Amino acid sequence: MSTGATDTNPSFKALERLVLSMPMARTLGLRFNRIAPSVVELEIPVQDAFTFRPGQMQATPVFAIADFAAVAAAGTTLKPGWVNATIDATLKLIAPAQGVALRARGRVIDAGKLLTICAADVYAVAEDGSETLCATLLGTARNIDMNPKPQSIKEPG
Repeated sequence: MSTGATDTNPSFKALERLVLSMPMARTLGLRFNRIAPSVVELEIPVQDAFTFRPGQMQATPVFAIADFAAVAAAGTTLKPGWVNATIDATLKLIAPAQGVALRARGRVIDAGKLLTICAADVYAVAEDGSETLCATLLGTARNIDMNPKPQSIKEPG
């Protein structure tokens, strides 16, 4: 999958690799268009396997790209050795997700130590490149410290 990521920050590259290593990301054909502090833009092609009528996506891939975009944006705020995971999300479908691709723009609303509130807007992209807002997501990501913890040494006796 080619990327058009705009920031060469090693942490952002690692985040991009982590997201693109996920089976669902590969199944969707997910690609990064942009990654920068607190913002991410992702895109997936409209695939027949994910439509319920020609050219119109079901809600599942719409939710997936919104979730990936919002939580990846939240991931750009993390310190090295930290990861995050969705713990809550609400998707509002606004218009049909139809066209040649879906484009999601994720952003951070509030970054805390343990929780990050994030959001994403999903646009249906037409053949001419025009965009129609088709969904919006508000999510919460749990921030998880994966750094090894120092072992405490207990004194005998």
